[in-house]
Amino acid sequence: MLELANLEKRFGDFTAVNKINLKIAVGQLYGFLGPNGAGKTTTIKMITGLLAPTSGNIFLGGENILHRPLESKMKIGYIPDQPYLYDKLTGREYLYFSGGLFNITKEKLTKEIDELTRQLKIGDWIDKRTEEYSQGMKQRIVIASAFLHSPKLLIIDEPMIGLDPQSAFVVKKLLKDKVSDGITIFMSTHSLNVVEEICTHVGIINNGNIIFDGTIETLLRMKQEHNRNLEKIFIELTEENESDYSHT
Repeated sequence: MLELANLEKRFGDFTAVNKINLKIAVGQLYGFLGPNGAGKTTTIKMITGLLAPTSGNIFLGGENILHRPLESKMKIGYIPDQPYLYDKLTGREYLYFSGGLFNITKEKLTKEIDELTRQLKIGDWIDKRTEEYSQGMKQRIVIASAFLHSPKLLIIDEPMIGLDPQSAFVVKKLLKDKVSDGITIFMSTHSLNVVEEICTHVGIINNGNIIFDGTIETLLRMKQEHNRNLEKIFIELTEENESDYSHT
């Protein structure tokens, strides 16, 4: 579904993403981990078209996103790390506005909004102005907007920021359900417990380099074999990479 081929992003003399290669198959929920400044958000911004790569390619379903940017964006849903809404619009008005950008018919859009409102347990908040929303409710509306056009690939940057336990539960269930329906999800996060709970595959980036790419089962076996939790494994992997990097 998604392939990153020798993808690189430099800012002057600084290399934020260093010719990384990843392949994410259809129906995977791929957790993308890394310390602050490791290159996660830069990678996401290149996939979504918000940043142009310095070199390399991005393929979605075999098509080069860089060659067909508008067509590719119609197949991608994006949830940023901070939910940006129009405060004077209600949640329903915002979703109609978002759906209109993808030329969804009013009949289909109404159906999708009703279904996502139910799945995300938005309730009567859907008809209140978003300026009245909590952080968690804002996030639910943004997540709903990303699914309106039935994307093939969903890109998420820190989906659990500011969510209360109930909101987090609702969001995790929706993501798992969507993966079961065949949607591919690429999720950047610092929440190792979320990765362990819902991800099928994991990639770890540090200093712009991919230092781990495999199944969640591989990480869990490392956890069991060495009697360590995922936090310790993550720290050890990134510290080893820091040591390697300092000698290059």
